[in-house]
Amino acid sequence: MSFDHTAALRAFRLIARYGSFTRAAAELQVTASALSQTLRQLEDHVGARLLHRTTRRVGLTEAGHAFLERISPALNEIDEAIDALRQHGDRPAGTLRIAVPQMALDHLLAPSIASFMRAWPEVKLDIQVENRLTDLIAEGFDAGIRLGERLARDMVAIPLGGRQRAVVVGSPAYFAAHGRPAHPRDLAAHDCVRFRFSSNAIYRWEFAHPAGASKGQWFEIDVDGPITTNDPTMAIRAALDGLALAHMVEPSVREALADGRLASVLDDWLPPFDGFYLYYPSRLQVPPKLRAFIEHLRQHTATRR
Repeated sequence: MSFDHTAALRAFRLIARYGSFTRAAAELQVTASALSQTLRQLEDHVGARLLHRTTRRVGLTEAGHAFLERISPALNEIDEAIDALRQHGDRPAGTLRIAVPQMALDHLLAPSIASFMRAWPEVKLDIQVENRLTDLIAEGFDAGIRLGERLARDMVAIPLGGRQRAVVVGSPAYFAAHGRPAHPRDLAAHDCVRFRFSSNAIYRWEFAHPAGASKGQWFEIDVDGPITTNDPTMAIRAALDGLALAHMVEPSVREALADGRLASVLDDWLPPFDGFYLYYPSRLQVPPKLRAFIEHLRQHTATRR
């Protein structure tokens, strides 16, 4: 029986994406044992071990990581070519894979999904929530959403929702018990929610000088507190429950600020900054499904400002 190289490469990419033979096999509608055999054939064919396999996890070897980076652009191009044929011209269709951080999902993407699906029923959305810097090409994404300050220069970037502001928030009960910080350095005496990125790095709270010779210059504060999380919803919950202060983008706590469940402090030290962008790799042709998604999201976020 001949060896299907393209199918094996797709299988390898999917296993690497999920870190699981079981999840990849379910998506491909084959058994995990059959998928494992395909991977062994691929490794024999290329003469290198591509995956570390244990009973608990699957990870890329150094050779596997380099191999994935080389084959992903070609596989993505093949997927786009197939999608283009299926679309019979310019009608958007096929699966659109988007990487988005939780805070952007909640107030930018989620409110527009239903109307997009109704407008373009032949497009399927595959949305992966990632609070890390995602390599769109290597991981097979069509586009992502990210703050402008974290964009790579070789990406096409579409602004969404305008400039943003961060806020430091706490509950009335917290401020009654602990007082209000008047300067970012006062946070050393306060309980704060620490945010952990998927890379395992801890976010250092960012502020800008409001006056003087350093006006407008940003600096960072390494806060401490009883809770560390990678979930913005958990951070907001901790603030609402009076456990600690939280540093959030303003739209995520707008309702709680409006109804008094939360109050903000240090506002003078938190000026607006460059907001979110939808970004995608620079290419000569953008598939219709992505063009439709970009236009829909731009219109939807413009009406919600």
